[in-house]
Amino acid sequence: MTLATLADVLQPALKGHYAVAGLVTLGWEDMVAYVAAAEAEGCPVILQAGPSCRAHTPLPVLGKMFRYLAEQASVPVVAHLDHGYTMEDCRIALDSGFTSLMFDGSRKPLAQNIAETAAVADMAHAAGISCEGEIGFVGYASGEGSLGTDPAEAAQFARETNVDAMAISVGNVHLQQDKEGGLDLDRIRAIEAATTVPLVIHGGSGVPLAQRRALATGSRICKFNIGTELRMAFGQALRDAVNADPDRFDRVTIMKDTHAPLVAATRQVLRVFKPTGKSE
Repeated sequence: MTLATLADVLQPALKGHYAVAGLVTLGWEDMVAYVAAAEAEGCPVILQAGPSCRAHTPLPVLGKMFRYLAEQASVPVVAHLDHGYTMEDCRIALDSGFTSLMFDGSRKPLAQNIAETAAVADMAHAAGISCEGEIGFVGYASGEGSLGTDPAEAAQFARETNVDAMAISVGNVHLQQDKEGGLDLDRIRAIEAATTVPLVIHGGSGVPLAQRRALATGSRICKFNIGTELRMAFGQALRDAVNADPDRFDRVTIMKDTHAPLVAATRQVLRVFKPTGKSE
């Protein structure tokens, strides 16, 4: 069994100058592909259940799916709640076997965000699992705008919440379909100077590959969340599978044809974050 907590995989990444991918899951097919890709690359992986996933699959079911895959895997697998908006979300995830809770209080005033995140971190640590929090607000492509992380607030947040990882807003946005953006390096360095906690980039699909690589090996950013990029790869693979045979209707056989393309796309994502000299 290689079930791991977030701290189990991020602390070695911090010391070893690499990053771990937090892969946003929507269903069984992508979960299986993500673990297969991680095994092929010989690296840990964080399976993430975000709001979209939880909207159609209950947390107790997701917890069993993640843990089953971890038990079969040859690499560390983290069962991670992504964007838990309430204490109840986090409590249900903990009771469902998740090993990492991400509480998102980023829309709330600083004092409230700190207090509520600290409560989730205390609950997680008492159960022997990890907690990620967010300071600053990461917006959405063609949606809500971002509010960049203030380094002084980041230092206070990390100190007073005792989180195992801290998501920051430094030019990243959710649901970006291209990689034409770039992160604010000056802001990242200022945050790094103010705190020692492992840092997390949400909306990692929009970060150029060269910058992902540079930050994974040369900063305190130890976790990149990747969702949109792999959703697009799965969508294309599904279209190809459906269009290959218009008479085919069995979704089991159709879904099987998405596996290899999604594994290949995921391996490309994971390879960028590996330690120097281990990218192949």
